Amino acid sequence: MSTTLLLARHGQTVWHAENRYAGISDVSLTDTGRAQAAALGRWAAAHPVDAIWTSPLSRAVVTADPACRALDLTPHREPGLRECDFGVLEGRTLAEFAAEDPAAAEAYRADPVANPFPAAEDPRAAAARGCEALRRIAAAHPGERVLVVAHNTLFRLVLCTLLSIPAGEYRRVFPRLRNTAISELRMNGDGAAALLSLNVPCEPDVP
Repeated sequence: MSTTLLLARHGQTVWHAENRYAGISDVSLTDTGRAQAAALGRWAAAHPVDAIWTSPLSRAVVTADPACRALDLTPHREPGLRECDFGVLEGRTLAEFAAEDPAAAEAYRADPVANPFPAAEDPRAAAARGCEALRRIAAAHPGERVLVVAHNTLFRLVLCTLLSIPAGEYRRVFPRLRNTAISELRMNGDGAAALLSLNVPCEPDVP
């Protein structure tokens, strides 16, 4: 029996507004991010789900809160859904890193999985834990619809892995998941996955 996972990236944060890598750093939402979370709550009220799971990082938990309240659901927190640790890039921009170490920045741009940032989590390990988390969630909700609120890079790595796309291509194939946009993923009981939609805004005018 298949499970429908509705993947949503959290709302905009104070670092993402400046294109800074947040990773495992616990940074708060901007006013825009809170408005995006409210829009996701309205989407959930109009498209009810059976359960809501989130990354343990506060930006994901806060983003999911309006949807939880709209549907009177208690969110489940899944450690495997946390964002990748970006090492020395936490809180910094890629441009800042490139000015300091242009060769390392260029290697990252060419293949971010083979050439992660110094002290960063291995992207392959992040993809594996993210896939395992989604499979656990799907197994816990056979035949149901589940909203999963987590992170941009983790979701892109996971989608590549589940869809048999080389992980090193994630920045090219999935340039960006929009904040609180919905990507619909069908997970079958055998662990196979199918992407049914990608990056659909929860409301037409959500930034």
